Formats: sequence, structure tokens, C-alpha cells
Amino acid sequence: MRWTNYFIPTLKEVPSDAEAVSHRLMIRAGLIRKIASGAYIYLPLGLRVLKKVENIIREEMNKKGAIELYLPSLQPVELWHSSGRYKDLGEDLIKFKDRHDRIMVFGPTHEEVITDLVRNHIRSYRQLPVTLYQIQTKFRDEVRPRFGVIRSREFIMKDAYSFDKDKTGLDESYKKMYEAYVAIFERCGLKTLACMADPGVMGGDISHEFMVLAESGEDLLAHCASCGYAASVLVAECIEIGDVLRTTHDAKPKLLQEVDTPGLTTIEKVGAFLKVGPHQMVKTLIYVADREPVSILIRGDHEANETKIKKYLKCSDLEMADEDIIKKVTCGPLGFSGPVGLKGVRIIADYSIKGIKNFVTGANKKDSHFINVNMDRDFKVKEWADLRMIIDSDPCPNCNKQIKIEHAIEMGHVFKLGYKYSKAMSANFIDEDGKTTPIIMGCYGIGVNRIIAASIESHNDKKGIIWPVNIAPFKVIIIPVNYNKDNIHKVADEVYNTLKNEGIEVLLDDRDETAGVKFNDAELIGIPIQVVIGEKGLKKGKLEIKLRDTGESIEIGKEELKNKIPIFVIPAKSGS
Repeated sequence: MRWTNYFIPTLKEVPSDAEAVSHRLMIRAGLIRKIASGAYIYLPLGLRVLKKVENIIREEMNKKGAIELYLPSLQPVELWHSSGRYKDLGEDLIKFKDRHDRIMVFGPTHEEVITDLVRNHIRSYRQLPVTLYQIQTKFRDEVRPRFGVIRSREFIMKDAYSFDKDKTGLDESYKKMYEAYVAIFERCGLKTLACMADPGVMGGDISHEFMVLAESGEDLLAHCASCGYAASVLVAECIEIGDVLRTTHDAKPKLLQEVDTPGLTTIEKVGAFLKVGPHQMVKTLIYVADREPVSILIRGDHEANETKIKKYLKCSDLEMADEDIIKKVTCGPLGFSGPVGLKGVRIIADYSIKGIKNFVTGANKKDSHFINVNMDRDFKVKEWADLRMIIDSDPCPNCNKQIKIEHAIEMGHVFKLGYKYSKAMSANFIDEDGKTTPIIMGCYGIGVNRIIAASIESHNDKKGIIWPVNIAPFKVIIIPVNYNKDNIHKVADEVYNTLKNEGIEVLLDDRDETAGVKFNDAELIGIPIQVVIGEKGLKKGKLEIKLRDTGESIEIGKEELKNKIPIFVIPAKSGS
């Protein structure tokens, strides 16, 4: 492709609304343009990268026996009611009424549609297992789209769905998709961490996220460099620390006292007033779980983890109690709740408060707190659980070494859905014994355009993008220093035609621009191999090959080009 015959609108200026590195570079390098908040045009360079990512995904999915189809973006709302998820997605669902006054949904995901398809066509165990997948545009009405294509309202997903007759079959399907994901991300040049994750509104029991560490990531990941443990902070286990606060644990119980704390309702304010650290305080959080109030005790320097609380309680709905419920449960106002004297409500304590003595709690009375509170003497705890968010100072739950918490971008998510959708939507089959049995399902999603953004986040420098060779828009860019000179023009065209004839994707910068502009644009758009043709080199009968990722350059004769270039541009193959 010749630059003058293509469309590559590069920009010198950094877009003012672009926060993430990938967002800035995708716009500056002419990959995308914003048409509205959270909606982007893919320009020719960006589309070439997108198609390469899609092709890698297809190849790896097909290797595992998955079958591609294409599901509609428009979905009748009745399907969402049948699965019970309509209220879960809430305002994220983009919906409208058609001319027949029927509510339609722009699909944010396709579990309902695929389950409806399968329940109408799979009748017997002989038709199982089957895995179906698609690459499709999805829609979510994000409150705050940001970071370009990382969090947008219109995005491209590969989603696959496995259907099996039993859990053994689901385990095998899950394993195949997990392996496919490892191969996909490896071929796209991404270093991912496979992390234990929360299934969220998707449902199911077991799930893993494939994450790429990046400052622009909106997810938080706890991982251990020593043993390789990795998990979303929503599910990362916090082990009992034991003697971290040994001085507090060994203290003798003091006399319980009620003290005035006028208008002080936060850990920070109460701690400053009483001159105690947050680790010497216990928060009493009142939740409503499936309409039943429950109290959760957490040490003052930790945050409650509602994902863990919900899982422990095995409830469908969990929310913080409002002021009226708090008054009813504790007989005191919001901000002064405590476990002493608490009756008629279930008390569950996080492991973080185990063994500490003489701590501070609310007194269930306006403007009052207790000091020198001690368990067993002042209140009883019958239930203990891990209910808090993991923090940097926590040990790894796998090897007890230091854990690290970093921002990450979610690339893909695999779920063992189990029977959530098949039971709700009556997707059944006749088993070997002639019994009607629900199909067991798995779900496997990849953010296709997120792969592009994550690749740029992982592969860039101050000059621009550094594409991994497998997903680069072109493998080679030819840079004639002065294309208007006959000798340079002639050699540039010869090199261009030679590489084209070898089946190598090549871009010839044939613009009437200065060498500086051409070099800057070449670095910005990040094509892996640069072939530089200039007067000095030609006098020696040489061309310069420069590698974008390392900056390494070598001089070769024109006749060597056909043999040298393929060494650098042979695509990496999947190990599966």
C-alpha cells in the first residue's frame, strides 16, 4: 500500500480528553476517531489491527472445535425477563420501544439469546457437547465512558457458550477455552495473568479473568511475584494474620466505658478525637441481605468486601441498610452502630478483629462510642469469615510472601455458568436414561478492541506505538528519505514490489514530506520493520533495516532483502 493512496490522518497534538496512553496514541496514530462519547470510528489502520485480532481469535477458537455464528444485536426484552437479569443490568441496558410498542434491547451480552436458540434445537444428549461463538458489537450505556475503547458504550466482543450434559463435560469445555485464551493473548503479544474472579451478574460458580497490568486499568488485581498467585481484589483471600497486632492481643481487658463523641461518625474523626488508630477500632456495618438485616464487623483500617459478604450469605440482593432500618436494628442513629447490646440481628465478624482487645465501637446511641470493648465479655461472635478487601500489606494466601495490588485491564473472562440460564429458561435435553435434564453451560468472553488498547499500553515509548508483529497493521514500512529523487524513487519502488510479491504487508511512504515528518510518523504508527532508503546508503549499495521495538539497525544489500525481511516478520504460532 502506498501512503498517498491510503488514509492515515496522524496528529501532532495530544487530544485534550484522552487520559490513557492507548487512547492518546490511537487517536494520534490515525487508528480511531470519536463520533460521540463512548463511540468510535475505526479508521483504516485501526481496522487492519482489529481484523488481525479477530482472525487470531477465530483460528484459536476453531482449533478447539468451537463453531462460529452471528447473533442479532436487537433482543426482545422478554428474554431478559425470562432469565431474571433485566433488573440486574438496570440503566446499563440500552432499550427502546419499536413501532409496535414492543420494548427491544440493544444486546450488552447474549446469554439469553443463545440459550433461547439452543433450547429450541437441542433435544438429546447425542447433540452434546457443542460450543458456539460469535464476534459481535455490544452496547452498554456506561455512566462515564473513558480511556477510549477500553470503556466505551459500543464495543466488540468475542463471546462463546458451551453446552454440556454434565459437570465433567463442562470441565473439559472450560479447559479448552482457557487454553484457547492463553494462546490468543500470547499470539497478540500480551502478557496476561489468569486470575480468580467474581462472576458478577453473569452468574455461575467458577470464573477466571485474563488481566494485563496497566495504569489505565479500572480493575484492581492482587498478585504475588513469588508463586504466581493472582486474583481480583473482589475475591482475593485474606488469611488470618495472627500476631500482627500482638501488643493489642496481649493487653489485659480494661473496663468498658461509654464516651461522648459529639457529631463524630467516621473512623478518622472518632480516632483523632480518642487518639486511637483505626486498627484499634471496629466498624459495625448494617446490611440488608434478601430483606433480612445483618451486621458485619470489620476492623477500622479495612474496607468491607461486598462480593465476599454476598457469597458468604448466599443471598441474591445485598445493600447497605438505610437510616430507618439502622434505627430499627440498633436503636441508634446512623454513624454510631456497635455490637454491644445488639439483639435480634445476625452478627458476622471478619477475621481481622480476631484476638484484638480494648477496641472502640459505636454505642448505638447518638454522639456516643464505647472504648475498651472486648469480645466474649461484652458481646459474642458465633460466625467468622473473610469479609474484607485485600491490601498491599497482606501476605499472599498461597505462599505467605508479599502481595502486590496493581491496576489492570480485563482482557477476557471465562465462567462456569452451571444451570443459571438453562433452568431459568428451560433449556433441557433428554439424557441416556430418558430423563429431562437441564443443560450445563459455560460462557467465555474476550474484549476484542481492548486487546488493541492493552497492546498499546504494553508496547509504546515516547515516540509512539510499538506493534507486536502479529497484529501490526503492516509488517514493513519503506521510508525513502527523498522520494522525488529518481534513484531513491526507483529503488523504493523496486523494494516495495519485491516485498509485495513475497506476500509481505508493506506500506510505502511516498509522500512529498521531509525526512523528519516521515520518521516521526513511522515511529508514531509503530510498524515493526522500517526499511530506510537514502543517498548515503545507496552510494554504498546498502539499505538500512531498523527494528521499531529495539531501535537496532543493520545495513544490507538490496539483493539480501528478500531473505532478511521474512526473518523478522514470520508470525508467532500458537503453542496449542
